[in-house]
Amino acid sequence: MLSLLAASAGAADPIYWTDLGLQPGIDLGFFTLRFYSLAYLLGVIFAYWHTSVALKQPGAPMAQRHADDLFFYCTLGVILGGRLGYAAFYTGGETGIPSAFTDFSGDGLVSWRLLRLWDGGMSFHGGLIGVTAAMAFVAWRDKLNFIRVVDYVSVGVPMGMLLGRLANFVNGELWGRGPTDVPWAMVFPGAGDVARHPSQLYQAGLEGLAMLVIMLLLFWKTRARYRPGLLAGVFTTGMGCARFVNEFFRQPDQQLADFAARTGLSMGQWLTIPLILTGLIVVLFALRRKPLAAGTTAPA
Repeated sequence: MLSLLAASAGAADPIYWTDLGLQPGIDLGFFTLRFYSLAYLLGVIFAYWHTSVALKQPGAPMAQRHADDLFFYCTLGVILGGRLGYAAFYTGGETGIPSAFTDFSGDGLVSWRLLRLWDGGMSFHGGLIGVTAAMAFVAWRDKLNFIRVVDYVSVGVPMGMLLGRLANFVNGELWGRGPTDVPWAMVFPGAGDVARHPSQLYQAGLEGLAMLVIMLLLFWKTRARYRPGLLAGVFTTGMGCARFVNEFFRQPDQQLADFAARTGLSMGQWLTIPLILTGLIVVLFALRRKPLAAGTTAPA
């Protein structure tokens, strides 16, 4: 795939996604393991592994047993929140939330189709709400410092974003705006013959890889984890800004194209504005407070 991209970079003709030979999953004979589902699974595993390693460092806000429970609930939160968020924010067209769930169930709020991650359709904002609710529940139940729990978990989240956007690209979905004449412009199946931005790769790079590097450096190379809220605020602000910028290159969902044209911003951008503002407030709050002592511990 990389050789095809490199060979086409200097050419006038766009790259055709179909020429890359990508498949949506791994055929195991009796079952196809979808990359989209695998991306979420590996993202959760990485976040759990990193959090477990981080908890061995001085000043951890919780014990390993808390992390074990936490990631069970966070997995449920990202699946249910992501799918419900997609239904609420992106399937209602001009009518919005009242008709949002008709794509999943004709006679009720939720159907089994809501759990079919391999069909695609996940909302970042919905998943974020679901994970936040899971962390709040575990922190309340076990009497943990909620904001410090968020600090530790947020460091590993961009890996899930990176893998998820790469899976979108492999599936040939959620393509970018067009037409464009950038050297890496691509023609995607189902999007006509228009050369478009491969916005999935932009998102993988900015929301995923760049944010992952920033968060890892802050955690391991600075004392940011001793300032409650700083890591969470940087994650929220950075992810929100990255998403806002990338939305200029991403094709709005078809059912919300009129909404984007009328308001000047996509649904993703409108949802991201309060995210950025919240993140900035949390960062300022964290920087104004005195940092914790290195020996601060959580309940065992």
